[in-house]
Amino acid sequence: MQVEKGKKPFVGYEYKKITVNKNAVSMYLDCYKNFGWFTDENVANESGNSQITVQMKRDRKLINRVELTRLQKHFEACANEIETLEKSKTSTAAVCALVVGVIGTGFMAGSTFAVTHEPPVIWLCAVLAVPGFAGWLLPYFLYRFMIRKRTKKVFPLIEAKREEIYEICEKGHSLL
Repeated sequence: MQVEKGKKPFVGYEYKKITVNKNAVSMYLDCYKNFGWFTDENVANESGNSQITVQMKRDRKLINRVELTRLQKHFEACANEIETLEKSKTSTAAVCALVVGVIGTGFMAGSTFAVTHEPPVIWLCAVLAVPGFAGWLLPYFLYRFMIRKRTKKVFPLIEAKREEIYEICEKGHSLL
């Protein structure tokens, strides 16, 4: 009795390495599957503080490879826009909070110089200390307020981009 080994057909792969935020890894992997990509189990994923690098591969002889690549580029552009919108929630708020904090520190410095002046100018120290303390307390509340306001404004835009991504992935899946 002779045992015949089944031959597997040759498959040539193309490879892609993506580095994404840990919070978005699942979305990226799910979406890239719709363009023919799957994770390469032969390579370990690299992980950093807030990002992870994933190695993926797909068959080089996909029938609709050009169209899938075009859809993939469109998906990547939408994903980058979502990332930018997410960052925009905190960037302006952080800058405003820092500016108010620095101004408050300036008032506190003026208050300190007023009290150390010879002779001490206590009334000026008190007048400058009030906005100084306010400048140290206000940034936290300002930051939180601005984030809430920006999130309300940006949320519909992010959801619209996600819907666009799902439509792109649906088209890609139908081409596979």
